[in-house]
Amino acid sequence: MDENLPEVARKLFAGPIEFLKSAPGLQFLPDPTVPEIAFAGRSNVGKSSLLNALTNRHKLARTSNTPGRTQELNFFDVGQPIVLRLVDMPGYGFAEAPRDIVKRWRFLINDYLRGRQVLKRALVLVDARHGLKDVDRDVMSMLDAAAVSYHIVLTKGDKIKPSELEATLEATRVEAAKHPAAHPTLFATSSETGVGIAELRTTVLEAARS
Repeated sequence: MDENLPEVARKLFAGPIEFLKSAPGLQFLPDPTVPEIAFAGRSNVGKSSLLNALTNRHKLARTSNTPGRTQELNFFDVGQPIVLRLVDMPGYGFAEAPRDIVKRWRFLINDYLRGRQVLKRALVLVDARHGLKDVDRDVMSMLDAAAVSYHIVLTKGDKIKPSELEATLEATRVEAAKHPAAHPTLFATSSETGVGIAELRTTVLEAARS
């Protein structure tokens, strides 16, 4: 890795970042002109908080206690000129949404993952307090089938003891090794304390350049 990359990433994410558009269907996707990094995670996993921490913003992505609020693919342009796009995917694994909506979201995510040439990497967010759930494994299998490389990112790492966090990391690492598209590098992060955020920025930029 370029030794200057962490500083380049820091400056990039400290610069212009703009909401581009929401896409409720494939026909609404922006033109595939720049690399994209997608964020996936269960509802209330802290995806919006992580996106805000990653981009040094407070309200780039809306945070909500209502599971399933994000119902579309939301695109954010990073850099001026644009260097990459962040894609906030609909949360999954919540019980409150009607079944037909869940099915529609699943088709949207699946179609996006399979057909997006500029998608360089996905980040699968997992609550450090709970570890991998079956719905996470479903998404990991979906990414495997689509041949989309992904990192597993533990969120809310400040909410548990360091020893518990390390145990969850190790258990997740062992399971991820069984998935062909899972990247061996895992991240433990906290949107509140900032732990792991700088490393994640660097990885996002490195993946976009790959």
